[in-house]
Parts: sequence; structure tokens; C-alpha cells
Amino acid sequence: MADYHFVYKDVEGASTQWDDIQRRLGNLPPKPEPFKPAPFSPADDPDLAPKSKAWIDDRTPAELDELEDDPDLDDDRFLEEYRKRRLAEMREAAKVARFGSVMPISGSDFVREVSQAPADVWVVVLLYKDSIQDCGLLLCCLEELATKYPATKFVKIISTECIPNYPDRNLPTILVYNNGAVKGTYVGLHQFGSRRCTPEAVALALCQSDPVLNDGQTGSSSKEGIIKGVQKRFIEKFVADHEEKEDDDYSD
Repeated sequence: MADYHFVYKDVEGASTQWDDIQRRLGNLPPKPEPFKPAPFSPADDPDLAPKSKAWIDDRTPAELDELEDDPDLDDDRFLEEYRKRRLAEMREAAKVARFGSVMPISGSDFVREVSQAPADVWVVVLLYKDSIQDCGLLLCCLEELATKYPATKFVKIISTECIPNYPDRNLPTILVYNNGAVKGTYVGLHQFGSRRCTPEAVALALCQSDPVLNDGQTGSSSKEGIIKGVQKRFIEKFVADHEEKEDDDYSD
């Protein structure tokens, strides 16, 4: 018959009364402490951490738009910071884009639109007549500048509505206003390169004495800063036109 040997094990850490007596007498070693596992703490997940303002500032607009629609995102602080940032961006965009085109005005509009314009706004006024070809050429240049510098106000008015009996030989004429006063007068096209005038040539002429043009984004209102910006755009346009011409020549 087989000899079975049983080993009885009680709950971990438990001991008999006899064992306790023997330990007090020093016949047995001290009872070991029961094993206790360390408290569980999950690993840090950066995706679950609260989103700080610095984290939001590092995200692109496209990334923020995706996060706003993420159903798994439940972070009130993130959403609040995001809303504040978007509102600030929208206010700034609205401030910059308040102009952006050459607005036609009449004689009765002149005081309100030009003389009473805010002190921080430069106003470029074109005196013209549709029948004069040079006026159309300069108007095309101003329309392009108006889109590039939406924080500068561009208006056009028929010459005789602005100044009665103004001679056609002086057309086109540009008047530059700031804070209700005339800051510059440009008669004809010769100051802009005559009939070879370009938007860049007009921009450089307008900014020779004052920081007339303002894109609302560079943060620089100095004359030198604006002239450097115009020169940079001129070089970029020249290089782009040159590359396009080379591509056309190559395809031919």
C-alpha cells in the first residue's frame, strides 16, 4: 500500500499557539512579515494628461480642429483654452481683414471714410476717371496691394467729385491720409515707373516717407520694415515668374 505524505499549509502569515510560545522562548525564528504587493499605479499616459496652454500653443490649427471633434476627448480645461485661443484668432483675423479691397466712395462719403478714419489707419485715395487709361493701370496695382495689405484702407473717387474742376492732366492722383491730414500726394504715373509701373513699385514709392502699408501680421510698422517686406515680395515674385518662364521654355 502506498505511503502518502500530506503537508498542511495554513493561511499565509498564520501560526499556531505552540509556535508563538516557541518564538517567545527563542526556539523558533521570528515570524516573517506577510507579503504585501506594492499599490498599483498605472503608467503615465501623455494622451490622458490634462492639456496645458503650452501644449495647445504647440498644436497646428488642423490638429486643434481634429481634437475638437474627438469623441474620446473629455478635458474641460483643454476645451476652454482651445475656445479662448480660437476666439482670439477670430478677433485678430477680423481686425486685419477689415479692408482688403479698393472701395469706391462718393464726395459725400469722403469725410467719413477718409478724414475721420481711425488714427492708426492709413488711407490711400485714388482720384481717377474711367476714360483715362493710366487710371486703370494704377487701379490694378492698388487692387493687388489692397489684398496684400488689408490693414491699410484703399478707396477710389472720381476726381471732380473730390475736387471740383480738378484737371484731367493730373490723373491719376494718389492722396495719402493719416489722422485726418494729407501725408503724401502723387500726381501721374512717373513716380511709379510710368506705364511700366508695378504693384511693387507703387508700394515702394508709398512707403518712402511713411509706413503707409500694413498687412496686419508682421508686427512691424516702421518704414524700413515695410520696405524690406515689399522688397522680399518683389524678389519672390521675380523668382517665381523666372521659374515659370523656364518651365514654359522647357515644355516647348
